[in-house]
Amino acid sequence: MLLIGIGGTELQPSERAWLTAPGVAGVIFFSRNYASRDQLLALVESIRAVVGEGFLLAVDQEGGPVQRFRDGFTRLPALAKIGEVYDRDPEEAIRLAEEHAWVMSSELRASGIDFSFAPVADLARGNAAIGTRAFHADPAVAGELIHAYVRGMHLGGMAAVLKHFPGHGSVAVDTHEAQAMDQRSLEDIRQNDLRPFVEAFCAHAEAVMMAHVVYPAVDDQPAGYSRRWIQDVLRKGLGFQGAVIGDDISMAAAGIAGGVKERVHAHLVAGCDLVLACFPEVVDEAIAAMPSPSKVSMQRIAVLRGAIGATWAGLLDNPQRDRFVARVTALDC
Repeated sequence: MLLIGIGGTELQPSERAWLTAPGVAGVIFFSRNYASRDQLLALVESIRAVVGEGFLLAVDQEGGPVQRFRDGFTRLPALAKIGEVYDRDPEEAIRLAEEHAWVMSSELRASGIDFSFAPVADLARGNAAIGTRAFHADPAVAGELIHAYVRGMHLGGMAAVLKHFPGHGSVAVDTHEAQAMDQRSLEDIRQNDLRPFVEAFCAHAEAVMMAHVVYPAVDDQPAGYSRRWIQDVLRKGLGFQGAVIGDDISMAAAGIAGGVKERVHAHLVAGCDLVLACFPEVVDEAIAAMPSPSKVSMQRIAVLRGAIGATWAGLLDNPQRDRFVARVTALDC
């Protein structure tokens, strides 16, 4: 199945055809698709008018450097700010993680968005693309905070999508720009990077996004193209039965598989249920590359649909939201 990107703030005729193509499960929004909450609601309504409520609508709304919808939404601090609080007051940090997640998820659900690709479960160990997006360098601390974050997302009516399995935080290269290689052993990764994911699985996280990182001690393919990582480590070893999502096929590190068709196929053969084609320029080719949708994959990604949530007016009338927003935004003061 595909999650595709569209070009702007209004749905174009050619994009309407994409929405109904076999194998397209949803749309991922970016800053280019957002001007205001009213505009977003109109765009969501126009998509729903074509494909109905079962179609997935998603966004990266982590906070900090990665927040696609800003004006009109709470400006969320980076997760690293919560990790800093943990170092002096663990209980307060755990509360803040849950509150941050609830604010993020409840605002998106009140705007018709099913899920955010969150939380970042990578360790804060110097990766150029991760940076302050990660909670903490310590796996135990990151695990506690991620468990709380998943709980908060569920309270807000949203499924959790962990990223980037099996851990993107310990390799310096930004996979948007170049291929990345992590030379560590599987045992090292188990003892460190996998621990926050395992903690999140205990909190019933529904999905994981794979890293476009090669771990040559385990496989010579990036994790999103690797049956060893997806089938052996994630599914058999860790018992994860949720949805597995491949990161954007347009990223530089995805090029190891070849062209768009080869990238889509590599993800699916490895065991991904959902593949991201984030840029409109690649959508036609990605759709053409899709085989008939797998019933198992359709079942796995169906749980990513958002639960019934509050309206925006209801959120604004909620004193609990006021408290949470004040506490969370104070982290940036």
